[in-house]
Amino acid sequence: MKRITLAVTGASGAIYAVRTLRALLLCGVTVDVIVSEFGWMLLRDECGFEGKQNALGDFLREQFGKDIDAGELVLHQAGNLGATVASGSAKSDGMVVVPCSMKTLSGIAHGSSRNLIERAADVTLKERRKLILVPRETPMSLIHLRNMVTATEAGAIMVPAMPAYYQEPKTFDDLADFIAGRILDLLDIDQDLFARWEGL
Repeated sequence: MKRITLAVTGASGAIYAVRTLRALLLCGVTVDVIVSEFGWMLLRDECGFEGKQNALGDFLREQFGKDIDAGELVLHQAGNLGATVASGSAKSDGMVVVPCSMKTLSGIAHGSSRNLIERAADVTLKERRKLILVPRETPMSLIHLRNMVTATEAGAIMVPAMPAYYQEPKTFDDLADFIAGRILDLLDIDQDLFARWEGL
């Protein structure tokens, strides 16, 4: 069973986080979840999550059914730098920050490790594991672009929240599932969230 760290930060686009988390759990993945302070606000404002933080699993179960119990959700507090995911000795198959705010991108690119999200990303890079960042910002300044280059040079993979349309999406969930599917592809997890391009 794979173990993936998923972080949610304050960039708009909580739907990308929720659909990615759903997909990972349905695939039987153990997911170490870290949500920043503004990430929790996003889940409330954009996805309607009103419960206590430790009730995130119940919220997902209400939204998507008990099939998500194929995986396991392990919640970590963003301020807990003593959590397992803060150490390179902890088993992990990679990490995704979705959505990734420009503040978080900056912290990762420069190795500041001010919170558990930045520290877990730093660990992921130093251990040469896959780190996928899903920036959601527009327009981007030169500082943002340079931080993306710096993080990429350190080993991160940029997956901007830019869904494709050739699969003829009908809902917002379809659009978000395209990004979730690309993330799972990069993590080497089989998925069927969208129809693959088969050529003309």
